Amino acid sequence: MNASSSRSGVPLCVDLDGTLIRSDLLVESALALLRRNPLHLFAMPFWLLRGRAHLKHQIAKRVQIDVPTLPWDTRVLDLVKEQRAQRPTCLCTASDGLLANAVAEHVGIFDAVMASDGKRNLSGRTKASALVDRFGDHRFDYAGDAARDLTVWKHAHAAFVVNASASTCARVKKACEVAREFPREHAGIRDWLGALRVHQWLKNLLVFVPLVAAHLALVPGTAIRASIAFAIFCVCASSVYMLNDLLDLEADRKHPRKRNRPFAAGRLPLAAGLAAAPLLAIAAFIAAYALAPRFASVLLGYYVLTLAYSLKLKQVVMLDVIVLAALYTLRIIAGGVVIGTGSSFWLLAFSMFVFLSLAILKRYTELGVQREAGNQKLDGRGYHTGDYELLASLGGASGYLSVLVLALYINSTASAELYRHPQVLWLLCPLLLFWISRAWIIAHRSAMHDDPVIFAVTDNVSRWLMLIGAAIALLAI
Repeated sequence: MNASSSRSGVPLCVDLDGTLIRSDLLVESALALLRRNPLHLFAMPFWLLRGRAHLKHQIAKRVQIDVPTLPWDTRVLDLVKEQRAQRPTCLCTASDGLLANAVAEHVGIFDAVMASDGKRNLSGRTKASALVDRFGDHRFDYAGDAARDLTVWKHAHAAFVVNASASTCARVKKACEVAREFPREHAGIRDWLGALRVHQWLKNLLVFVPLVAAHLALVPGTAIRASIAFAIFCVCASSVYMLNDLLDLEADRKHPRKRNRPFAAGRLPLAAGLAAAPLLAIAAFIAAYALAPRFASVLLGYYVLTLAYSLKLKQVVMLDVIVLAALYTLRIIAGGVVIGTGSSFWLLAFSMFVFLSLAILKRYTELGVQREAGNQKLDGRGYHTGDYELLASLGGASGYLSVLVLALYINSTASAELYRHPQVLWLLCPLLLFWISRAWIIAHRSAMHDDPVIFAVTDNVSRWLMLIGAAIALLAI
């Protein structure tokens, strides 16, 4: 049986979460509320004590979901549009009515909305009873996605099965006649690698900087400890990136590239991310403490600062880029702690200035994209397109200050302790000046990747400059 052969006049009732959209509005709204005010996390358990319907309503009345940017399942949208001319359509969901009505108003293809109302949680048996009371037993078709919908399908005239597992599909076929099946689009390994941001692990190579700066790279025990620290930082960073993506769904969906991230695009379930993020963090802290308690302390500082950045600090103009620079520098501090050498004043000063320049470059590039799109501000951040030129001057100045710190270091007694020919290191200054200036010129021409680290790794000129810089440092030893 196909959709067109469904009995004329039989209402088509469509679930929302996991069916009409590839997401869950309860999780979406809860994350949006926490992003706005993290303290609501402590109120949620008390709301839940009065039932799931009460929890959903309390969250829904405090947030506004950007409905147009939700990850829609276009197959289901097309189905409802196709069937609407033949019979009534109803959006029937366990999500709160405030959110469900906003969705229905946006798509404009439903004749009625049935949803949770703060007292009744319209899910499972409750949803089945409500549909039977309204339309009659076996007198409605139902489109859903999960095993919890089986109680509804048992009372339905026909089933539209969307994104369901193989076992759920088999059980639906036993419960009622299946009008159409929309196969689940399984998340692949690439989606999980994208959620873990494996390409961002390159930033954690900064853990090795103290090892190289102290000329201990060939010391086996020290190199192994640094390698373990690198792996731990990667796990912790993935946890943070995943949490950041969950909290930044709305802004990511408005971004031309970030909207394709696995959680924003609905390719990975939000619940999976909420489970994976803390598990990764716990594993990282246990391993860090086993390696070195002081290293675990630095890692905790990195995690807390990153969490603060994700929840609030990234919305504060200029403080966000200073925090980003500090997070880069914390990686270097962690590397020094784990090998027992610490980090020198010169290294930390250079790190702060050069990474502040790169952090501002990131914002400058993002702001440029919004400016070309005709937008007045950067979503999820505090910047306006009028800040574009000012950011360029601040970022360029910070980059040049890092070269000044390098020059002062070369002329200090500290460089003479590690290098037999420190004067050779002067060649690094024009090299770094060229790279920083070139990066800003490329960004000014709107040809920069919105992540400067990815640019540095993929840009051939940058690769050659790194090799030349390494050769200069070896000649100075």
